[in-house]
Amino acid sequence: RSAPTTAIPACERVELPAVEVSAFGFASVWQGTDVAPGCCSDPSTIRLLTPSALPALGECRIGCTFMADNPAQRAVPNTADVREEVQAWLAEHWDPERSLRDWRNMLADSGWGCPAWPLEWHGRGLPASMAAVVSEEFRKVGAVGAATGVGMSLAAPTILDHGSDDLKRRLLRPLLTGEHPWCQLFSEPGNGSDLAGLTTRAERDGDEWIVNGQKVWNSGAHKAQYGMLLARTDWDVPKHGGISYFAIEMKQPGVEVRPLRQMNGRDTFNEVFLTDARVADANMIGVPGGGWRSAVTTLANERSLPTGRTGRIDAGKATGRCITEAAAESADYWKTYEWYPQRNGRSDLAAPRARAHGLASDQLVRQQVAELEALNRAARWTAQRGTAARVAGRAPGPEGSIGKLTGSNIARMASRVHSHIVGAHGMLSGLDSPLEGIIAEVFVSVPGQSIAGGTDEIQHNIIGERSLGLPKEPSLDADLPFRQVRTNRS
Repeated sequence: RSAPTTAIPACERVELPAVEVSAFGFASVWQGTDVAPGCCSDPSTIRLLTPSALPALGECRIGCTFMADNPAQRAVPNTADVREEVQAWLAEHWDPERSLRDWRNMLADSGWGCPAWPLEWHGRGLPASMAAVVSEEFRKVGAVGAATGVGMSLAAPTILDHGSDDLKRRLLRPLLTGEHPWCQLFSEPGNGSDLAGLTTRAERDGDEWIVNGQKVWNSGAHKAQYGMLLARTDWDVPKHGGISYFAIEMKQPGVEVRPLRQMNGRDTFNEVFLTDARVADANMIGVPGGGWRSAVTTLANERSLPTGRTGRIDAGKATGRCITEAAAESADYWKTYEWYPQRNGRSDLAAPRARAHGLASDQLVRQQVAELEALNRAARWTAQRGTAARVAGRAPGPEGSIGKLTGSNIARMASRVHSHIVGAHGMLSGLDSPLEGIIAEVFVSVPGQSIAGGTDEIQHNIIGERSLGLPKEPSLDADLPFRQVRTNRS
């Protein structure tokens, strides 16, 4: 693109007969079109949509508003056009010898790191269906994408949906680049499944809130820069209405993170103690008392995540500074989740273990393995339907709960099959145990699958109420001011 000599003033009707349009409807070349000086402080960064590609009101790349000449028509990008555009950009800019930080900043500036994000927030405004096309082209050339982690998968969509423009301006870019890792501060020792019954409190103190309470099951909290915090800010309204959602800084004196030792020997979870911790009012995501609505967005995205936690980067035979740094970042992040395949049941090992133990011809074992494989395939198809729905632009729905519940059923079934195959040997650990302890770790890790990310009982409620239209579960405290609700801390 060549830059215009002047910018477009706000809300001025313009015609651009000499503008050459790119695949997405963006003006890519200016040919002497006369426009008045306007509101863009940096005209070289402007990206103007032509009248045929805009609704009645459009925006330039840095937020200046103008009126389109033909609001009835909107250009819809197709796969071939998107593929050609991203291929050209990668051919010009991808250099594996760049530093990871410099490359991620280029992704944020260009919008290719998160192409489905809005133009004004480091995206390209593309339909969600095109994000997979962009990712495919990145993989073809071995280019590194945006950062991974709960910040990108949970915090970012919540901020985009409910955060103020100021929050989006401050928090989204370091999320995309990976400069700010995040963690989730939802569950409490006394309130897990009944999340709305949380008792961590936040009290207003000028432009800040003072937070006191305890959170638990907080993966990655010891490394996080920010936490997605739910705290009670109003005790005189029913429990769902008195919760606010904050982006709290984790590196402060009032936040103490302690590791939790699990029965599988790992300590990837934490508990977090908040003692007069402070969070700016400007870091509230949503409105005071509106935190439950923001939390539902986070939870919907969490339940839609693949149970295998895909997204690892492996340098393999590829070379270059950017790839090496990205692989190290990825390995450090995914180390927290390296035992998750065991928590999921390792159903992929059932048939090989049956053969190794000489049970491949056993009719009962064959029936169990076949049943497990059938459930796995049905789960994959359900996940594909959910993915197709999101690609089509629909928000995460109950299919996330269906997938989560099915994952629990698969894990428990896989554990039973492994137990039938290996027998008492499965109780051994270490080098004498089948697969050097992997099967034993399956047995002690699988129970967590039915708890993490919302218990099976909660998923049954969501499916019954939101998918099947059944009456809501009876509640005696839903309409009471929360200070009147009996809790284990009352």
